[in-house]
Amino acid sequence: MPEKKSYLLGLMGAGIGGSLSPAMHEEEARQLGLQCVYRRIDLDLLQRDARTRPDLLPELLRAAEQMGFDGLNITYPCKQSVIPLLDSLAPEAQALGAVNTVLLRDGQRIGHNTDCSGFARAFQQGLPGVALDHVVQLGAGGAGAAVAHAALTLGVRRLSVFDVDTARAAALSEVLQQRFPDVEVRAGEALESTLARACGLIHATPTGMAKLPGLPLPAAWLHRDLWVADIVYFPLRTALLEAAQALGCLTMSGGGMAVAQAVDAFRLFTRQEPDAARMSAHFQTLLPC
Repeated sequence: MPEKKSYLLGLMGAGIGGSLSPAMHEEEARQLGLQCVYRRIDLDLLQRDARTRPDLLPELLRAAEQMGFDGLNITYPCKQSVIPLLDSLAPEAQALGAVNTVLLRDGQRIGHNTDCSGFARAFQQGLPGVALDHVVQLGAGGAGAAVAHAALTLGVRRLSVFDVDTARAAALSEVLQQRFPDVEVRAGEALESTLARACGLIHATPTGMAKLPGLPLPAAWLHRDLWVADIVYFPLRTALLEAAQALGCLTMSGGGMAVAQAVDAFRLFTRQEPDAARMSAHFQTLLPC
């Protein structure tokens, strides 16, 4: 029997009102005979100016500690800005330069990353056997860093990284190239022509979320020989996936990653082994009809 039977957890980020993480963690805890309260800490509700939202992090982390939180999931736009506020990083978070899970334990703030392992497992299940010769990735932020790392561990031979912040795309590409010297990782320069030569597209930006609807690129730039993987899961069927499916592309939604990273985070929070299949089945019941 676990020594600890109750947990206070939270999700910290912007525009997280639709997140299914609270329901997933609370239900799995109930199934394991644990008590879990999981709260959203939505930066959009605390301060409207996106430029100063990271300034709230020190205060929010202190408040979470004072209120007895056991841990926090971290999402957009805090996965990188939270790092200087932590006491230590697990190896995977250190390597990626991004954190999506913080343990608040024994007066220490310990950063982990479950996005990388979550995307890898979801991809292997959702797009088994697809070509990995040349993949384009949109997004080089905290989630993008984890997903790109996962893609390269899965066997991608050439990765072209694009981001609205070209310096960020270049920095991530340089780090990944050093870590994976036997493959080619480059910051992309011409998205349309690069995508025309690619076999796969990974979308790792917030575009397509319920609060940021739309496409991250012109639909006309897609082609039927692409597979398309989106990490957005709310909504599960994004405008990008709809456009890709209309062309006959193989696609993967962000649902698999959402569940897989939650499974790993739950294990870190509780030190108990969650039932991944049960969490996935519960996730499906939470989705809008």
